[in-house]
Amino acid sequence: MESLLLLAWLSPFIGTLLILLFKSASWKIKSLLGILSILVSALVSSYAAYLFLTEGESIHISYPWVKSLNVSLGAFFDGLSTVMALVVSWLSFLIAVYSYEYMKGEVGETRYWLFFTFFVGSMMLLVLSDNMISMFIGWEGTGLASYALIGHWFTDEEERWVGEPGRRALGVPMWSEPSHSSLRAIVFTRLGDVGMVIGIATLHTLAGTTLLSGLLDAQWATQLLSKGVLPVFLWLLFLGALAKSAQFPFHEWLVTAMTGPTSVSALIHAATMVKAGVYFALRFSPFLVAAYIVLQGGIGSTIIEEFLVGLAVIGAFTAFMMATMAIVSRELKLVLAFSTASQLGYMFLGVAVGTLVGGAVGGLYAGMSHLMSHAVFKAALFLGAGAVIHAVHSRFIDDMGGLAKEMPITATAFVLASLSLAGVPPFLGFWTKDEIIHLSSETGLIVPTFLAVITAWITASYTARMISRVFFGHSHHKAHEVSPVMFTPYLVLGLASIGIGAIWPSISGSFEKMLEHTLGGENSVHMLEGHIPGTFEATIILVLLLFLSVFYIYSIAKKQPYYYISKSPILMKLHSFLFDRWYINALYYRTIVDGFKETSKALYKYLDTLIVDNFYHKAIPKLFQQLVNVTSIYIEHTWDRILHHYLVEGFKGLWRIFKQLQTDKVSSYLLYLWLGLSLILVSMYILGWFP
Repeated sequence: MESLLLLAWLSPFIGTLLILLFKSASWKIKSLLGILSILVSALVSSYAAYLFLTEGESIHISYPWVKSLNVSLGAFFDGLSTVMALVVSWLSFLIAVYSYEYMKGEVGETRYWLFFTFFVGSMMLLVLSDNMISMFIGWEGTGLASYALIGHWFTDEEERWVGEPGRRALGVPMWSEPSHSSLRAIVFTRLGDVGMVIGIATLHTLAGTTLLSGLLDAQWATQLLSKGVLPVFLWLLFLGALAKSAQFPFHEWLVTAMTGPTSVSALIHAATMVKAGVYFALRFSPFLVAAYIVLQGGIGSTIIEEFLVGLAVIGAFTAFMMATMAIVSRELKLVLAFSTASQLGYMFLGVAVGTLVGGAVGGLYAGMSHLMSHAVFKAALFLGAGAVIHAVHSRFIDDMGGLAKEMPITATAFVLASLSLAGVPPFLGFWTKDEIIHLSSETGLIVPTFLAVITAWITASYTARMISRVFFGHSHHKAHEVSPVMFTPYLVLGLASIGIGAIWPSISGSFEKMLEHTLGGENSVHMLEGHIPGTFEATIILVLLLFLSVFYIYSIAKKQPYYYISKSPILMKLHSFLFDRWYINALYYRTIVDGFKETSKALYKYLDTLIVDNFYHKAIPKLFQQLVNVTSIYIEHTWDRILHHYLVEGFKGLWRIFKQLQTDKVSSYLLYLWLGLSLILVSMYILGWFP
């Protein structure tokens, strides 16, 4: 019976195959195949969660695959993977239901559902793997699917672009087409994957196994420390996670990933790809604690502390940086994209500071609770954004406004989810974000804590600006509410943001206890202790004040701050700096992309022209031509002498010899005959032809 739990990740892949087999079927059939395959995954995951909670222990199903590498295929349900499987499968199901109506009539329907189900299956395989190899297969599967779905509209019509057409920063275009965006996504994430592959290969070499359970003894850390490469290894291993979850300096790919269908954006941001990096950090954080315990008292434990502090700084900085970009963005999906990278920064901060303060469970609880919270409200926000953009036929918030009257259900769901994003109590986002800020203050780390608090204020500001510009103020379009098939998924998620938030204080303890049953979750240690007072009070008070102030400015007073900003040259420069994404994208193109272009030109000029063209195409053929000419002359002269002189003269000499033998005397002929017969008989005797 337990083998049926494999359907948690197998079912979406089966859906992929069925959609491929029935590619000529109607949209309805292909959609239902995709939706049902994901529903089966969600139901099986729920059943596994029921077994996990009732039996109180992990469920492990494993079938050998590559015995030489100790690689198996199966399903591993512990505290972390069970929660993650529920989040991924049920959110994917709701997004799939939304897609049924949203993608109807669009081109590439077979391709859409094929990669949609493949995406979900890959993410579920990643989550439920018990070894690093199958986890990495799922990891790469999500990358492939995201490439296909981000570039779904590969014909690159302008309405599918992201960014403002015509705008440039440092001469670099600040807009992106679907085909270009999909390429950016796969290049950025593969850069991190290189480090991750090196890290996994190193772990396999040192631990002698690919099983996650084989890493708990942390002997690999002792060996790496003795070789002096422990810090390098840790950063290489987590490089893939940072790239996948769009953390600085890999954040740029997520910004332009908005060129795909909005349902794809919801899937990537809420349920699958970007959460894969955080999940990897969560999965490996208990192993870091185990290594810290083994190395405690020496430089090894200090290295792990410093690594976690570095991870916290990257997360906090990314959260702050992306929030500053969101506050000036004019595109609805871009605001949400910036906020996703910002909230992912909070998650990495939570994993790091939670582990530093509370050991394995501390990191698991802080990171996973905000991951779940963000998944719920961000899916609602993206699906709602898709409905709004579909209704007004524009992606720019300047073209929206007053939609609360025309789309009341969408407005309700969107505002509920937005309040959770802003961290307004008692919404779910408030509790999970506040826990991260609280843990950060307990470490005594001033910079990450300060950035986390400032980011919370900025988040409240851009969220209030977003809902004010979209649903309140002046109306620019006549719109209508979308069908129940589309609004039901995001209405459910919007209500969940307040519903779960209302009961979170009473269930958070049980949630934390569930995570204690994660592989390595029993490891507990306090690495850093400290306290920065007043963070909770400062956060909650200013979040509420800023949210209400910005909402008042845009919705009630109906002021346009940009008008006043445009009057100040300094503020305009700051606005351009934030609007052009801190010029990081432009610098990447000016240095890395243009650098490769110039290198290519130099290689063409010096390598291709001088060496390939001049040497291979000119010098070598000319040399062979000369050799052929010389050789042909020599051979022709030699054969001419052989054929026309030596051979002729030789035949003449033989003719003269034979001519002398002809004497016209019978006695001479008989003598020659006798000598010939004698020679033949002697030869036969020597050869033993006579007895």
